[in-house]
Amino acid sequence: MNISVLMGGTSSERDVSLASGLRVAEALRAKGHEVTTVDTARGALPREEERAMLAASAVQKEPPSQEELDRMKADTLRQLQAILPLVQDADVVFLTLHGGYGEDGTVQAFLDMAGVPYTGSGHLASALAMDKDLSKHLFRREGVSTAEWMMVERAEGASTEVMQQAIATLGLPLIVKPSKQGSTVGLSVVKEPSALEPAIREAFRYDDEVMLERFIAGRELTVGVLGGEALPVGEIIPKHEIYDYECKYTAGMAEEVFPADLTAGEREAVQGQALKAFRALKLRGCARIDFRMSEDGAFFCLEANTLPGMTGTSLIPQAAAAAGMDFPTFCDRVARLALEGRS
Repeated sequence: MNISVLMGGTSSERDVSLASGLRVAEALRAKGHEVTTVDTARGALPREEERAMLAASAVQKEPPSQEELDRMKADTLRQLQAILPLVQDADVVFLTLHGGYGEDGTVQAFLDMAGVPYTGSGHLASALAMDKDLSKHLFRREGVSTAEWMMVERAEGASTEVMQQAIATLGLPLIVKPSKQGSTVGLSVVKEPSALEPAIREAFRYDDEVMLERFIAGRELTVGVLGGEALPVGEIIPKHEIYDYECKYTAGMAEEVFPADLTAGEREAVQGQALKAFRALKLRGCARIDFRMSEDGAFFCLEANTLPGMTGTSLIPQAAAAAGMDFPTFCDRVARLALEGRS
């Protein structure tokens, strides 16, 4: 197949996307496909530049600065127009974009209008999954358990009334995070009332809505879904208190166990919840659904990732490996699902 891999972009997850895209491109070439790599912020990447980036590729401990991303965003529309000729002749576009315009349905709508098949979910499902508030409402409607939460809009800010209500309703510790971000960018665990206001301010750096969520103590689990079927469950044991940006993308900062040490009943229960979440958001292709398992054995869905990471430390390739698929085979399967138009 002739495949265009879209990567990079202008979100805070740009580094992760580049690392994912370069790795996917090499895997697809290993399966005999003709691959073109395209950074949506800069255009097509020559093979020489690819090789140089691969040799030096490493996701930094912190996401790119907002100033750097803002400079790139100024050219986003021009670049989207420029990449259209690069993808129109592709049999399929393999999306490895994360966050921002890449994962929120914007690029997907652009490709829909161009009539180009692409991996992952459609533009509406992508937008729903990116919005953590809307996702939670749809999860609950379909019987998927999720932690209690409340939303704060920028106009409200970190007012005394909002903070008092959050602590009274959700208790401490609680999670503060941007509503439409990934890779735990802008996320804080608040244990003391005095830490709540700065945590909300930090989250507002990345979004105009902030979610305050009850903290669920327990085990961190993840379930990949491929073509409507659940992959083996994984458990993440981070070096930090939470599975944050550094733990996700720095080798050795987290232990990932595939398959997770669960009873057959626990495994079936969390996989069933993952499939319900997948259907609730009308997802398709490949996605990853994250959970917390409380100390009493209850599962709480955290979020759905419509374009999960494909880096050397990412979870979905490990889940595929546990199911017997090497990385090139897995990437080939994802690409073919896009052509088949299967859920």
